[in-house]
Amino acid sequence: MTIYWTGAARATKEVPIGQAETEARVQLAAAYRVFDMLGWTEMIFNHITLRVPGGEKLFLINPFGLHYREITASSLVLIDIEGNPVRESKWPVNRAGFVIHSAIHGALADAHCVMHTHTTTGMAVACLKDGLSPTNFYAAQLHGRVAYHDFEGITVDAGEKNRMLRDIGDKPAVILRNHGLLAWGLSVPEAFMMLWTLQRACDVQIASSAAGVLNPIRESVFEQTVRESGPGEKRTCEDVFAAMQRLVDARDPSYRE
Repeated sequence: MTIYWTGAARATKEVPIGQAETEARVQLAAAYRVFDMLGWTEMIFNHITLRVPGGEKLFLINPFGLHYREITASSLVLIDIEGNPVRESKWPVNRAGFVIHSAIHGALADAHCVMHTHTTTGMAVACLKDGLSPTNFYAAQLHGRVAYHDFEGITVDAGEKNRMLRDIGDKPAVILRNHGLLAWGLSVPEAFMMLWTLQRACDVQIASSAAGVLNPIRESVFEQTVRESGPGEKRTCEDVFAAMQRLVDARDPSYRE
């Protein structure tokens, strides 16, 4: 089983790094450091990918072998929709990360950023038969916005792409059953806010379900909650991520390198 590609580029010519890619690199590297700060890490595994603005579908992915705390803007690998590095890289690309992320980037026009985690409470909810329970503040904000995809083993089979896309539809929050959480959005801030809300819903569900019988939320409340919630508000998403990035800058701004 191949879990990674080597760093061989699809072409030998030098591809210049423009301003749009430079900005995307810094923001994505910041996201990796934010995830580390929040404890959303799994050694060298999992991925956050970001499409670089331009005519061709190219996106940045973490180099396979670095911890999120080590990732910098310059170490990110630019790959095409087939998983081929656009430039020479000393780091390989994880095949599982490519299969999941490229499927979503390639099929969903608004999926510019895709995030995937294996947090403990996220995986715990993913292992539950009924999945996410609509019984807390955060879960209510995601009502009707969560998709489920059944576990098919380590995601290296390209044949799983269509089945996963069928299950996701247009829902921006995804529970990969028995596996973990995933979110996508038009930007890093929007994907982050969606994933953070899903993660918090899982945290509260696991804590509250261990304490006793859950109190249901009235069905009539969900529409208003979704309408007024933060995950869909562009300005809120940007403000939240900017605040998190400032915290990372205060700790260690080396991600910008």
